[in-house]
Amino acid sequence: MRPEIVLFGDSITEQSFRSGGWGAALADTYSRKADVKVRGYGGYNTRWALFLMQHLFPLDSKKPPAAATIFFGANDAAILGRTSERQHVPVEEYKENLRKIVLHMKECSPTILIVLITPPPVDEDGRNEYARSLYGEDAREEPERMNEVTGVYAKKCIELAEEMSLRSINLWSKLQETEGWQKNFLSDGLHLTPEGNAVVHQEVVRVFREAWFSAEEMPHDFPHHSDIDGKNPEKAFQQQCT
Repeated sequence: MRPEIVLFGDSITEQSFRSGGWGAALADTYSRKADVKVRGYGGYNTRWALFLMQHLFPLDSKKPPAAATIFFGANDAAILGRTSERQHVPVEEYKENLRKIVLHMKECSPTILIVLITPPPVDEDGRNEYARSLYGEDAREEPERMNEVTGVYAKKCIELAEEMSLRSINLWSKLQETEGWQKNFLSDGLHLTPEGNAVVHQEVVRVFREAWFSAEEMPHDFPHHSDIDGKNPEKAFQQQCT
């Protein structure tokens, strides 16, 4: 049976199977080698994600995931006193919630490969432009998220990965290495463009490859068509499926 990769996160994960999405690209990379399952929940923070753990990752599962990405923080970092404050989670609680998510997954499967992904950077002007496109000139004047604040959450995510000896991707820093990242990688100041999705895909593949989960080294689940003898097809299946 194919191993499973679970992508767990907020809307950036939920949208990852759209055209040009990083989840769809990952499924293509692992085609016939691993099944990629999307468990993304738009608007969710780590506090709300904890309520899902027993449902998504039951401890008595007979087939726990072999690998998982945990990609939260964009909503936790919402600013208090502004329009998205109900999503706000204090940064220390955010870190501890991530720890609880990781510990639950490891209890579900001690050998699971876990990759923590930080929230992406925030283009505050882009967020305001997006709000005006929806609500006109009466839209908020102050951004509901700030890049500097999100960077604090990203730092805590990386700290936790180091403390727990986990693989991680500092997406907040990675995207900002490119000039013009605001428009190149973010569609509305927060969510990813196809180019931003491509960066996430490349980084996840790189981290999986550096661990023990390289697609290139995994077998296909059934014989390649070129190995099947048209006159004696049973032979190829007997050799690989027994």
